[in-house]
Amino acid sequence: MIDLKQKKIHPVAWMVGVATLILFATSSARHALFHSTAFDLAIFDQAIYLISQNQTPFSSLMAINILGDHAAFIFYPLALLYKIYPDVHWLLLVQAVSLALGAWPSWSLARQAGLNERTSMAIAAAYLLYPAVFNVNLFDFHPEVIAVPAILAAVLAARLDKILWFCAAILLILSCKAVLSLTVLMMGIWLFLFEKTRRCGLIAIFLGAAWFLIATQTIVPYFNQGKQHAGIGRYHYLGNSVFEIGINLILKPHLVAGRLISADTLGYLTLLFLPVIWWLSPRHLSPLIAGLPMLLMNLLSDIEAQRDLIHQYSVPIFPFILIAVISTLADREKRGNNFGKNADNYLWNHRNWIPRFGKQISKSISIKPIKNIWTTPRWRWVQLWFSNLSNLLILWSLLVFVILAKYGYFWTVYLESLDNWQATRQAINLVQTKGNVLTDNSLATHLAHRSTIKLLHQVANGQSLNEFEYILLNLRHPWHDTADTAVSVAAQLQKSSLFQISYQQDDVFLFNKIIK
Repeated sequence: MIDLKQKKIHPVAWMVGVATLILFATSSARHALFHSTAFDLAIFDQAIYLISQNQTPFSSLMAINILGDHAAFIFYPLALLYKIYPDVHWLLLVQAVSLALGAWPSWSLARQAGLNERTSMAIAAAYLLYPAVFNVNLFDFHPEVIAVPAILAAVLAARLDKILWFCAAILLILSCKAVLSLTVLMMGIWLFLFEKTRRCGLIAIFLGAAWFLIATQTIVPYFNQGKQHAGIGRYHYLGNSVFEIGINLILKPHLVAGRLISADTLGYLTLLFLPVIWWLSPRHLSPLIAGLPMLLMNLLSDIEAQRDLIHQYSVPIFPFILIAVISTLADREKRGNNFGKNADNYLWNHRNWIPRFGKQISKSISIKPIKNIWTTPRWRWVQLWFSNLSNLLILWSLLVFVILAKYGYFWTVYLESLDNWQATRQAINLVQTKGNVLTDNSLATHLAHRSTIKLLHQVANGQSLNEFEYILLNLRHPWHDTADTAVSVAAQLQKSSLFQISYQQDDVFLFNKIIK
């Protein structure tokens, strides 16, 4: 007889669904308020759009083929979504789904490690509450977010000895960004030496090393006119090529010692580990081996943005921090040394300090000893609540999220342009053809579906404006780096006989080229 009862949706599935809606809604709201940026949303949006139109994905914003940037072949399957309907919100949705979906393999890894259902659910919640998940989702779109659930899934597949699933996850990671090949390589070393999953370890080592060489020495130079990746410039003090940097890291350690041992490094490590600091043990930090390449790159970079939880650079590190947390908690649970079974070893291991301290005070000032409040029914309940691992894990994650997540941007930054939002929207709607467009960093994301779109800094050195059919400027809320250029261009166009003002409202100007 067929059981017609519907299966209940797993709580983690609900968590993933709700998180997806929140992440997608917040990133879409930021975009609608004209605070998404050309670097990097418009860059990827333009490239994927061109692929969907069977055109060469040449980024006019970077002046290179997009494959010469990060060798991110994931753009080609993403372009299938644009064939359904070309809209930048596809990228925001893919990013939201990818980041939220990481909660599922996080829960699975916790269960596989032997943690109970309640604690495993808390692990999934801690993943979703990690500040970088929310912050990176707000910062435009970056293909490496797709690698986050893939990294967690790869580790799970390795532990379950699912070779085909492991290979699929590794290939997905490699397709997102060339530099992730180093993460895959080090993941393989960790799996081989510490997890004893030798087949998966060897596969990861081989694929990571092979793709690193192919991408950095063949693909990127080929599509970047023979040049090395532009990111090399962030480490100019170490060398001018990937191999030169690698050699100097080994032969000239003094070049990096000062950067590694610094207040800047301490601050960045604090940001990374604070959300889970109480649940890490030095004995279970081996998963961080896989995160070392990205960690070192961030610490050694000249770009400060690589050392925060706002930008995408820390995304490949966090999954391994979470895996270390799971390993620590699983080991403590096996040894009967966890919050739930023996709270005295953790938060309450000094609960008798208060009565002892009270007795000392009473002796010194001749009053009655302070009563042990922890034995009263009310405080005993509080003690029991806080001695539960899952409660504490969620509470601490929520507290750190409140402190470090950038949700406050919505009322401190994102709403500042509402006074001419309607005018900006109307001006954008008047750009009806696929003609060339010049605008600023915050408006380009709404006009990237064309072969040529450029930013004001690209014409700041006196480059001719004649190649553009439309020039859109918001002089009330200009992009801060090109505010002066916007004023200069507007003045030049008002005097030009080649352009006319087709729209002007609330300091928003749309110029279009006069067709003779």
